[in-house]
Amino acid sequence: MRLASKIFVTSALVIAVLVGVEFLSLRAVGRLVFFNQEIATHTVPALQLAASAREAIAPLVQLEARAVVLDDARYATAWTERAERVAQDLERLSEYALSEQEAMYLRAAGAAFAGYRRVVAKEHALLQRGTRAAALRLTDTEARVFAEDVTTNLDELMAATHTRVLKAQAEAARLEARTWTAVLVALGAAVCLALLGTAVVAQRITRSLDVLASATAEVAAGAFREPIAVESHDEVGALAQSFNSMASQLRQMEETKREFFETVSHELRSPLTSIRGAADLLRERIPGPLTEQQERLTGIIGQSSERLLRLVNQILEMSRLRTGLVELDRKPLDLARLVDGVVEELHPRAEEAGVTLEQEHVGSNFAYHGDEERLQQLVVNLGANALRFTPSGGRVVVRLIEAGSELELQVEDTGVGIPADALPHIFDAYRQAHRQRGGTGLGLAIVRGVADAHGGRVTVESQAGKGSRFTVLLPRSRADVAQSGGSCSVRCGAGGLTEGP
Repeated sequence: MRLASKIFVTSALVIAVLVGVEFLSLRAVGRLVFFNQEIATHTVPALQLAASAREAIAPLVQLEARAVVLDDARYATAWTERAERVAQDLERLSEYALSEQEAMYLRAAGAAFAGYRRVVAKEHALLQRGTRAAALRLTDTEARVFAEDVTTNLDELMAATHTRVLKAQAEAARLEARTWTAVLVALGAAVCLALLGTAVVAQRITRSLDVLASATAEVAAGAFREPIAVESHDEVGALAQSFNSMASQLRQMEETKREFFETVSHELRSPLTSIRGAADLLRERIPGPLTEQQERLTGIIGQSSERLLRLVNQILEMSRLRTGLVELDRKPLDLARLVDGVVEELHPRAEEAGVTLEQEHVGSNFAYHGDEERLQQLVVNLGANALRFTPSGGRVVVRLIEAGSELELQVEDTGVGIPADALPHIFDAYRQAHRQRGGTGLGLAIVRGVADAHGGRVTVESQAGKGSRFTVLLPRSRADVAQSGGSCSVRCGAGGLTEGP
């Protein structure tokens, strides 16, 4: 079965199960929404209206008594307005869906309130005729009875409504519990079924992709391995076969390129050495005197052959470092003295470029066990690189720091910097951040190779237009750490080496 078919079947199974769970959940949610809507849109407003009507009865009784006792028409008018609002509330209560018991209490309350209004109307009529004593008797008898009936029926109505709310909440709670149980059971079944359905496909796919990813990472790092095993006949298997073919071709191309460079470099070293030697003999006038033009041409031949010989040596060195064939000639040395020598060697070049070259030592013990020639090459490459990319008036600092079990070498400049997109590849062979400035693209690759061969590492921090700082960390043995050495701080400026404080 092809990979697309496997994924489709598994996805369809998961979707079907989830749709079933969703259907059950929506039904339960619909019922819960119904209960909550009933409470929010009917029960709560009914309770509010009943409570409002209930609370208005006592003020009505007070207004009635004041109107009769004080024979003040203002109290009668206020009573009439408030009684009208209570009547409206009772009428609005009938609009809500009420149970049979609630409807009975509402009808009784309405009838009692209507009787109460009739009695009060009689009282107002008696007052107008001047028979206040008869009005007072009605206030103390019939009016009180009707008012108490209204209050009693509204209390019963509110109690019945509250009971209905409690029943609805209890039913909603039971429905919620049943819903949670059903949904959790269905969801658990869905998850188990989905996991069971995807486990086989996922395991087969991820296992093949893990192997393929690991092999791809090794190829990207230049470590070509044996072909990976093809265990499936789907798209992943076809991808693995294509990867094996690609890796085989890359391996052949890399081997061919390495053999070509090594062969050409070896073949070029001998004639270049002869050309350089012959040019030296001519410059020394061993065969005889030279004209001025012959001397100039001889100098050009010597410089060009020297540059070609350096390039050939760099290619050979890079090839040995990449293949791991370098055998380090480790010896005890003072890294501070080695760096001092390199800085002294680079000083004329710095003066010619108009760049201030400084050196700093932080610490006192710079004893190290390493290959002196290759470490010198590492410092030369970093220093020369910094000088080449620093404009006139700039500054280059070579800093050596004692960092406990490591020695830290920093080469910092105020040059043109390195573009952000070039930083990840700056240590790759034949890669240059500024091709217009010349160079072979091998200097930093050799720096990393020498650092790796010594068990160290090299990093770079740079910002375009502001400069760069290369840092090499070299691990030391216990004997190196225990050994005492060097001065505390040395600085080198444009005028030469000077002892610091």
